[in-house]
Amino acid sequence: MRIEITSKQITITDTMRTKVEERFEKLEKLQIPLITPHVIITKEPKGVKIEATINVPNDKIFAHAQNDDLYVAIGQLFQKLERQLTKYLHKSEASRAKNNGKDMCRTGEISGEAIEEPEIEIESDAEIKLNKEFAA
Repeated sequence: MRIEITSKQITITDTMRTKVEERFEKLEKLQIPLITPHVIITKEPKGVKIEATINVPNDKIFAHAQNDDLYVAIGQLFQKLERQLTKYLHKSEASRAKNNGKDMCRTGEISGEAIEEPEIEIESDAEIKLNKEFAA
């Protein structure tokens, strides 16, 4: 996988690049194809800001983190990315995605029309008797 790392006002060292690549290798274990991952590292007055954009099939994932220490910011960023990727991975298994009424209407499993049910009259000669135990 080719990871694009750009930086504003900071020179990218080999240790920074290897740290980012190691974290992306951990994300690849989720078995989701990561398409064109792009990381932007920016120096700000309050510390370092790091942003990442990853294209996945039919979606795009974005996360950012800010901290005084660059390597702490990288750790926070990849925790956020991992959380979003696991959510993306299990999205199809979610019950709100399955059995959705609109999808069932589109496939013809159900129709949008109300069903009229026949009225049923129940005739009963049974009497309700109170037992002393339950009488108030």
